[in-house]
Parts: sequence; C-alpha cells; structure tokens
Amino acid sequence: MKRLLLALTALALLAGSGDVFAQINRRLPLAPPPPPPPSPPGANDWRTPDPDNLLVIDTSKGRVVVELAPFAAPTQVARIKALARRHFYDGLEFFRVVDGFMDQTGDPKNDGTGGSDLPNLKAEFTYRRAPGDDFVSAGTVVSTETGYQGSLPVWSQLSMMAPLNADQKVAAWAAFCAGVIGAARNGDPDSGNSQFFLMRNDNPSLDKTYTGYGRVLVGLDVVKSIKTGEPVAPPRDTLTKVQVASDMPPADRPEIRVVDTKSAWFKARMNEIFVDRGLVFRPCSVDVPVEVR
Repeated sequence: MKRLLLALTALALLAGSGDVFAQINRRLPLAPPPPPPPSPPGANDWRTPDPDNLLVIDTSKGRVVVELAPFAAPTQVARIKALARRHFYDGLEFFRVVDGFMDQTGDPKNDGTGGSDLPNLKAEFTYRRAPGDDFVSAGTVVSTETGYQGSLPVWSQLSMMAPLNADQKVAAWAAFCAGVIGAARNGDPDSGNSQFFLMRNDNPSLDKTYTGYGRVLVGLDVVKSIKTGEPVAPPRDTLTKVQVASDMPPADRPEIRVVDTKSAWFKARMNEIFVDRGLVFRPCSVDVPVEVR
C-alpha cells in the first residue's frame, strides 16, 4: 500500500509540473534585457567592414547597408554582387512585404515568379566552420552553440564535435534575426536566384530552411518603413540603386564602423545577456553597435 501511495504521489507531482514549467516558460521571455555595460566600446573594439562585402541598397524610403557573409553562403553572396554590378536590381519593386516579418524584392517581374537569366543556386542553409575561426560563442542552448560570426548571428553544432568529423569542422547556420538578408525561393530548396528578402523582425522558423547571407548594419528603420501588402498595392516602394561599396568612388562610399564581435567588449556584453536569458537566449538578443561617420 505504501508503494502504491508513493507511486500515485509521484504521478501527481509529474502531472502538476507541466503547469509549473508552462508558467516558467511564459515568464522567461518577458524578462527585461539587462542594462548595457557601464563603459562604451573602446577604440580597439571597433572594425571597418570590407567594402567588397558591403551592399549599398538605396530605396525610395532611404538607404540600407548590408554586410554580406561569404563564409556562410559564398555562392549566394557572389550572385547578389554579380547582379548588383549588372544594375539588375535598379528600379525593381518591393512586391511582397509582411509587417513584422520581411520585405521581398529582386524579381524583374515584380510578382514573385521571376528571376535572372543565371541558373538557380543550390541551397546554403548551413555551412561548415572550424573551431578557432571568427565564430564567437555565447554558450550552449540545449545541445546547440550560439553566437556571432562577423555581424551575422549564428547557431552551430558544438565545437567539441569537430574532432569527430572528417573535415574537423561542424555545421553552422544563420539565425534569422531582424536585419538578416535571405535568399527567396519556392518549394524547391535549390530554387534561389535573384530574389531576396530583408527581415523586419526575428523569425526562427526560417533557421536552417532558408539561406541567410548577411545582415543590415545601417537602415533597419528603412526596412521597417517599406509599404506592406501581400501583394503590395501600387504605388510600391522600389530599389532605386543597388551597389557594392567597393565599386563606388571612395568619396561616395558610406563610412561605417561596427563593433568587432571578437572584441572583449562584445564578448562581455553577449555573456551578460546570455546569463540573463538562459534557455530563451537567441543571438537576436544582442545588438551589434554601428556608427556612421
């Protein structure tokens, strides 16, 4: 009889624990972010982005500057740079814009059915990274490592797994946070071509299912101001001009510096937020400071 009573008690506790965990899970994401570090980034905490990996997107609502991430999706980065250099994007419309989600453009038909005359690209949903590269880890969430590589928020397999793999690397993938640029596609994973989208907000459902290949450094407010609609009713906002910064005359290039995610300041800031958020931490939780000069 005592054993039966103990078993029933244990079952009752387990049944009730779901409500407790549900309450905890509801509360955790609502925790306010911690205050910023007491001192601003120092002179050695900043870096100047490579102009050959800066995409300058002038729109009818203002300028957006994206830092591309060739380490994450080299063929997609090469494609958007090649098309920009052909002036392919100039004048195209934002034809599908979902408030709280993303702005889609890059289609010469302006309806989501078109692309360039170049072949479709293989999906680059994940990439291989080696321990000791530029990836900066915030820590482990469940069984996945998270952090930053350059200005791109990233999820990754655990670094300790690298020695178990033939290439001594692990899989990593972009986290679709606000400002991340992604390759639009249809139901075929290998159907990316010229179309792209800019994230207005975080959306983890896209992680590992779309190719993320850079992030907005300047102009997220512009991204969020683009006229919405599915499809967008005329008149639509447009891409007035898309250029690679290295192709622009030096006097016309945007002068930008960004906090180096490998810096001591950023690591301390990221760790502070990681400790505060725990299991609900995402790399989207951390802002990378940017200055335009």
